[in-house]
Amino acid sequence: MMKLKSKRFCRGSFRFGNGGNGVKGGEKGCGNINNNNNNNISEIKWELRPGGMLVQRRETSGSSVGEGMITIRVSLVSQCHDVSIESTSTFGELKMILSLITSLEPREQRLLFKGKERGDDEYLHMVGVKDKDKVLLLEDPAIKEMKKLHRLAGTQQIGTPYCTISV
Repeated sequence: MMKLKSKRFCRGSFRFGNGGNGVKGGEKGCGNINNNNNNNISEIKWELRPGGMLVQRRETSGSSVGEGMITIRVSLVSQCHDVSIESTSTFGELKMILSLITSLEPREQRLLFKGKERGDDEYLHMVGVKDKDKVLLLEDPAIKEMKKLHRLAGTQQIGTPYCTISV
């Protein structure tokens, strides 16, 4: 039979070492206070994930682009663009960046990743987009047709009813 130690939780700043303590002066802590060995103490850093989960922040060192930054290759017909963006961004934020590059408004864009169209509220890291992955950018066909019709209506002159009937 295995015996498990119970952990004591408290509010305030959590610390490693010395039974969860090592706090000085008037700071709050848990358990017995022992200030003899404060050099082994490091504070736990927390982060809130997009799904609402509170997790311990990972220590990343030596990343060249920046913490959480990924490079995505976006393919638009015959053009390719490399975009650097945070991995916790949404596809809507990616569309905003692509609108500056491609001059297509975000509502005119459709982004495909792994063969599926992705919504504006989906997170890149939740879907599985990693560094140097390829995302396909398509222009929305319905809006493309609307633009074409507006161009034709603007250039085509409407004849008078007399000329139309006589022909």
